[in-house]
Amino acid sequence: MLGLDFSFINLDVLQKFVWGGLVFSVQLTIVATLGGIFFGTLLALMRLSGKRLLMAPATFYVNGMRSIPLVMVILWFYLLIPFLIGKPIGAEVSAIITFIAFEAAYFSEIMRAGIQSIPRGQVFAGQALGLTYAQNMRLIILPQAFRNMLPVLLTQTIILFQDTSLVYAIGAYDLLKGFTNAGKIYGRPEEAYLLAAIVYFVICFALSWGVKRLQAKIAIVR
Repeated sequence: MLGLDFSFINLDVLQKFVWGGLVFSVQLTIVATLGGIFFGTLLALMRLSGKRLLMAPATFYVNGMRSIPLVMVILWFYLLIPFLIGKPIGAEVSAIITFIAFEAAYFSEIMRAGIQSIPRGQVFAGQALGLTYAQNMRLIILPQAFRNMLPVLLTQTIILFQDTSLVYAIGAYDLLKGFTNAGKIYGRPEEAYLLAAIVYFVICFALSWGVKRLQAKIAIVR
């Protein structure tokens, strides 16, 4: 078919070249998601605090990060962090730091929308019970916001997984890099890139299907 030859692909090749890259891509996705949600929630709370000293830097950070292409942020962090600390940290570590910092801006907007979707009556009810602002957020508002935004958070995670392929620009050994190396070694780069695209599609399609199912269940519960 179109002169393509996939005979070089077998379990040994996948284990030698692809498996390590897939593991790193998944690890990067999980760590960046958890870190992004954590710092993104803090940024969202800062923007909703009503205090200018907190709102201004958080707004600047979120809008700034969302205005810059991810691949440029990856390159900046890869070059800037070693310069600031005086020693190299490696492409993989640089990628993790970059993705947490970048995704925090996007998760911040998701969490801000989730917090704002909670009826004000919930806030007043917590205040009537004598809860402080922090207790109200931790016990009443944030749990509901996370539940409401869970499908959107998971969708952003899928996008994050796709974006992990951009760490190829700094030489990190991700899923795409694994297929690229296999294609170079066996002289079949076209087949390798095609297989990489298929793997990304299958993983993301399966995850998207799962998110739709979850969204339907949440809608039924409501």
